[in-house]
Amino acid sequence: MPFGIKNAPSHFQRMMNQIFHEKLSEGWLMIYIDDIIVCSRTWKEHMYRLSRVLNKIQSVNLKISLKKCHFGFKELKELGHVLFGFSLAIDKNKVAAVLLKPMPQNKKEIQSFSGLSVYYRQHIKDFESIARPLYKLCDKDTVFEMTAERVKAFESLRQALTTSPLLLMPDFKLPFKLYIHASQDGLGSALHQVQIINDKPLEGPICFISRRIKPTEARYGASQMGCLCLFCSLEKLNSFLEECVFELITAFTTVKSLLSMKTPNRHIRRWQIDMQEYRTIVHKDGNIHKNADGLSRWPLPSNIDNPPYVPEASPQIPIEGISVTDLDTTLFEEVRNSYT
Repeated sequence: MPFGIKNAPSHFQRMMNQIFHEKLSEGWLMIYIDDIIVCSRTWKEHMYRLSRVLNKIQSVNLKISLKKCHFGFKELKELGHVLFGFSLAIDKNKVAAVLLKPMPQNKKEIQSFSGLSVYYRQHIKDFESIARPLYKLCDKDTVFEMTAERVKAFESLRQALTTSPLLLMPDFKLPFKLYIHASQDGLGSALHQVQIINDKPLEGPICFISRRIKPTEARYGASQMGCLCLFCSLEKLNSFLEECVFELITAFTTVKSLLSMKTPNRHIRRWQIDMQEYRTIVHKDGNIHKNADGLSRWPLPSNIDNPPYVPEASPQIPIEGISVTDLDTTLFEEVRNSYT
């Protein structure tokens, strides 16, 4: 394929997806345009999978450059990230210059820094709340001035980029845990999973997501705010949670009323329909619900000693079918009669 064609990358990506669709569906192969990553747990498994990929490349008459290939590595850098085992980290070489960068002197420098931060937002807890002062500074009608609040936001983001936690690679055979919380400052959620690491079951983050409250949403009450946070989290994390078993852990007791409300308004009815496929909601006390709560608030909650979380004490709330009253069944009768 010649270089310079506007749609060349998307066409090439589509071609690679079609060629390797069977292996991609098995979850151990990742492809970004002309970069191919093969993941394995053992050397024997790796050699088998690598041979399958190389045979496929040969069968479709594609060519590879051995100078650009790396075989048998435990750690690999790709797209500004470091893949280490089954975890994902920020490539420190990509953000090393950020520590040496002086305070931004104009909007263009703020936009450049914000763009870098946004790319790594899934690694940063409470990203939207921290970056909110810098976002306002990028507005067209805002006069550039580095106030104490904006300086604090810049320093916090710069520190977060260099101290972000490792993210686990998702294992779709294991259940997920979704923590959510909302406040007037923003919506936040954290996707976790319990995996066996060094022969011990440990719970770790898959990703963090957050977003600002829109002006129209600022008028929502606690009930609608909790439902909005849940809906946005499921929408954003659909690629992880679709057809997977997971627990929703939230401090919002209003989620219960969402599931049993018989006469919901237009927004909540839409949320009800989208939630029908999900199975279990675990209610968790707000005092110990700190990971997602911190994503939605700034500053972070105070360091109060928290009681341990006891899963057995959390009520299991099954999602029941939604009843629709006063439904006109004329259309259904016409369809039924057309097949008789």
